[in-house]
Amino acid sequence: MKISIIIPTLNEAEAIIASLQGLQYLRHLGHEVIVADGGSLDSTLSLAMPYIDAKVLSDKGRAKQLNAGTRIANGDVLLFLHADTLLPENIESILLEALSLGFSWGRFDVRLSGQQFMFRIIEKMINIRSRVSGIATGDQAIFIRKDVFAEEGGFPEIALMEDIAMSKRLKKRSRPFCSRVRVITSSRRWEDQGIWKTIFLMWCLRLAYLCGVKSDRLAQLYRS
Repeated sequence: MKISIIIPTLNEAEAIIASLQGLQYLRHLGHEVIVADGGSLDSTLSLAMPYIDAKVLSDKGRAKQLNAGTRIANGDVLLFLHADTLLPENIESILLEALSLGFSWGRFDVRLSGQQFMFRIIEKMINIRSRVSGIATGDQAIFIRKDVFAEEGGFPEIALMEDIAMSKRLKKRSRPFCSRVRVITSSRRWEDQGIWKTIFLMWCLRLAYLCGVKSDRLAQLYRS
């Protein structure tokens, strides 16, 4: 089994080295790390180059970048990783377990990097919601067998919620492998924008998406 770790980036100079340094042992085991950049204007790519196997340039948009990364991937399993998320060290054995049990896709529980007690509640609710619903979000390090990803046609190239849309497709095949091992993802969004404001925004966006609001409109609301 070869793993292709695909990281979409856009001006991630602040976080990219810490994320990539933690992946070097996987490269030494024969797996590959690919950065799919959406037009960074900072030093993201120059910082990343010593730590990756390949880069690909793409139009901006996470779904477009992820799909571009898969087109040059050589792995049997695709793992989609945010630039501010850190993987556990036993990732290889976890994916082998998932595949041996017959799962074609899955995700990890998440731990937020912030130390405030409220973050422990938020991450717990994220993990429970995902386990019950069978829906994974991008910060949970979604992984998919490459052949299955190809059969599904890749991520829907929409402006927002591509992870949820892809999860819904994959659920028709099977429920995800839900690892209780945690990835660590940055809590900067909550810290910068305010915890309650961010929770309210994310729930409103998800509700609007379920009600059929177009992803372009959701992306405008998210950015604003």
